[in-house]
Amino acid sequence: MSELSFEKALEELEQIVEKLEKGGLSLNESLSLFEKGVKLARFLRKELEKAEKRVEILLKDEKGELKKEPFRLEGEEEVVPKEDGETPESGEDNNLPF
Repeated sequence: MSELSFEKALEELEQIVEKLEKGGLSLNESLSLFEKGVKLARFLRKELEKAEKRVEILLKDEKGELKKEPFRLEGEEEVVPKEDGETPESGEDNNLPF
C-alpha cells in the first residue's frame, strides 16, 4: 500500500463504506471489504500522524519548543472558553435562533 496516495485511499475507503452500508453482500464479501477497509483506515491514520509530526516541526520556535496555535480558517472568529470550561457552542447560551 506504500504507493497509494492519501486521497486515493480515502476515496477507496468511502466506496467500501457505501457498499457495506448498502448491504446485499454475502458474508465473505462483507468480511473481505471490511478487512480491506481496516487496512485502509490504518494506512490513513499513519499518513495523518506523519503529517501532524511535520506540522509540529514547522511550528517549533527558536528554542525548539512547540508553539501551540489554534487552527482557524481565514475570517473565522476565535472561540473563547467560558469560566466553566464550556465553549459557546457546547452550552445553551449561544444566541442561535434554533
